[in-house]
Amino acid sequence: MPVTTKAKRQAANQFRHFLQQDGYEMLQLSVYSRIVRGRDMLQKHYTRLQAHLPSEGNVRCLEVTEKQFVSMKMLIGNPSPREKKVNSEQLLLF
Repeated sequence: MPVTTKAKRQAANQFRHFLQQDGYEMLQLSVYSRIVRGRDMLQKHYTRLQAHLPSEGNVRCLEVTEKQFVSMKMLIGNPSPREKKVNSEQLLLF
């Protein structure tokens, strides 16, 4: 999404809010995912995305199966020295 002017930033923010309200989760910056059940729901969400896309927006959609999604690998680089280390002896319960 272009964010070079105030109006374009507002349009991008509105689209991001639409994604969040429509059940999308952010995987990483500018990458959102949503689970849908079946081809009919997939087409419905393509239509909804097109209807809410800003006029200068550019979105790429990728279909992956649930099996492909769960086999995704997360690669994490070395933490920066400023990042706080987690105490491995500390236990958190939610």
